[in-house]
Amino acid sequence: MAMNWWKKAVVYQIYPLSFQDSNGDGIGDLKGIMTRLDYLKQLGVDVIWLSPVYQSPMDDNGYDISDYLKIDPIFGTMDDMKLLIEKAHQKGLKIIMDLVLNHTSDEHFWFKEARSSKDSKYRDYYIWSDQMSPIGSVFGGPAWTFNETSKQYYFHLFSKRQPDLNWKNEALRTEIYRIVNTWLDMGIDGFRLDVIDLIGKDVEKFQLSDGPYLYPHLQELYDTCFKGRDIMTVGEMPGLSIERARDITEKKLLDMIFQFAHVGLDEIPGKGKWALKPLDLVEFKQVFNHLQQLMHDKGWNSLFLSNHDQPRVVSRYGSEIYRKESAKMLATILYGMQGTPYIYQGEEIGMTGIRFQSIDEYQDIETKNIYAILKQEGVEESSIMASIYKKSRDNSRTPFQWDDSHQAGFTTGKPWLSVNPNHLEINAKNDMNDSNGVYVYYQKLLSIRKSMDVFTLGDFQLLVPDDPNLFIYERTYESEKVLVIGSFADHELTLHLENRPMSLLISNAPSVKIGTTMKIPPYYTCIINIGGL
Repeated sequence: MAMNWWKKAVVYQIYPLSFQDSNGDGIGDLKGIMTRLDYLKQLGVDVIWLSPVYQSPMDDNGYDISDYLKIDPIFGTMDDMKLLIEKAHQKGLKIIMDLVLNHTSDEHFWFKEARSSKDSKYRDYYIWSDQMSPIGSVFGGPAWTFNETSKQYYFHLFSKRQPDLNWKNEALRTEIYRIVNTWLDMGIDGFRLDVIDLIGKDVEKFQLSDGPYLYPHLQELYDTCFKGRDIMTVGEMPGLSIERARDITEKKLLDMIFQFAHVGLDEIPGKGKWALKPLDLVEFKQVFNHLQQLMHDKGWNSLFLSNHDQPRVVSRYGSEIYRKESAKMLATILYGMQGTPYIYQGEEIGMTGIRFQSIDEYQDIETKNIYAILKQEGVEESSIMASIYKKSRDNSRTPFQWDDSHQAGFTTGKPWLSVNPNHLEINAKNDMNDSNGVYVYYQKLLSIRKSMDVFTLGDFQLLVPDDPNLFIYERTYESEKVLVIGSFADHELTLHLENRPMSLLISNAPSVKIGTTMKIPPYYTCIINIGGL
């Protein structure tokens, strides 16, 4: 089988605001990232996914772009960007950029012109209406805002400062393709396409995600920009079914999809992300089993549990009490599957979520909006904050914890978002020097994954599907066969395995001897080689 390089690659997401500051202004930047390339290479990473560094007023931390072809001064210059690409390539690292094509900032030249007059040549680059429809914004409130100058409403699925682009307009699409090709010609290795499932929407018919124009727009984007290039493309499509994700990747319109069937399982169905329930492991396993079976020979998976929009996975699905153990277990269960692994900055050292005392300490626009909405509805402060502690996007956006020094080695100034006080214990310096650390475990796990074809090509068979504590599966490819075990329990369990030749590849509790009957500690995990012995 001809192998595309991104199938064997490991991707590391950098959230530039919070990764490494080089000039003491409290904001991470491109020069800071350059100083940490060896850290990433040593970890075993192949690709850096860079969250937006384009010019932006930062209403939504860079996901509101005011100029696609300029670097925002808070991150550096275009020369810095070109140097980062060059230095990364010298070290054998590829860079994919985050690109937001569903909407722009309201400070983008196109929108400034569009709202100035109904006769503007840019008017049709956006979506306008004489009256509001009942569609709501993802960030709360209506998805329509009145423009006084032209006496019409404009559409925005996110912040009112993020007007949606009208992909039905051919002139707009031509401009977008020019932008995409400019970046690719500059030498980047692909894109992560933000909420790209929304570009096919029909607002009048209330068809938003996976709308009627999605396939033709993706096909045109592929034909005009991606075709014939040795790049990697991943589309964030939270509203897409697994079946549709498979279809898009099978047709090669995109290499892989971020779909979200598994990340809403701690939410009460139909109540939104802030109404929470405990994770049902049986349901969790069913979703991954469906994903693995469906994508095995058709399409391709993205393996992720965390990113800049999701809470820290240790605090969410693991345990802060058994932090190291659960961090390793979650990584093992996830990266033992078929697909391209994604690491979100800090996962590899077991960083946790944050619990700020006051809403004033939070920076995330979505968090502040939901706080105001729930307050107005009369919800108790303690209840609101409990949800925010669990699900606020700022949980994953606190500065990277490099060491136990002032501001965790992230900056010499005041950080844009407060550092987690637990950086005195949880930091990269401590973890890398700990033979039992999460970082060292990640290194070994990624190395094992790359050394055996079974992880990339093997069949997937879920075992004990109804067990409420254990996630166990087998992977098989030709003579290679592995058994992957993960306990989600906070107590000791007795595990019974089939009597057959076994050798241990990796474990988060090496003192536990593998065998037909095993007493396993909380959040235990291992990969056992059961093939070709």
